[in-house]
Amino acid sequence: MKFLALAYYHEKTFEKTSPEEMKAIVAQCEPLDKALNGTGKMEMVASLAATKDTVSVRPRNGKPSVTDGPYVETKEQLGSFFLLEAKDMQEAIQLASMHPAANLGEKMGWGIEIRPIEFCRAKK
Repeated sequence: MKFLALAYYHEKTFEKTSPEEMKAIVAQCEPLDKALNGTGKMEMVASLAATKDTVSVRPRNGKPSVTDGPYVETKEQLGSFFLLEAKDMQEAIQLASMHPAANLGEKMGWGIEIRPIEFCRAKK
């Protein structure tokens, strides 16, 4: 079964983090990332660009309309995602709990949302 894990953070707090603090956090991330990767259950992982580099596409007057930024009313922003293969939600929770966003960065609002997904491949 596939699970999409969405890692969130408080972008404004993250931006205010000193280079020294960031270096310390990144150093703690490496062993956690290695352990999660070592399970063989993480199929892909990616970090997302900052919201300032984002656009939104929404329907307006029956056509796609593009605007700058995500414009979602939330204090948390999506920072990365990873795809897990797990037998059930309990195993997905166990795996996601190994990720740095479940263990570090509390003051930056790190956290993970896990959603079961139906996985469909695009037709070629």
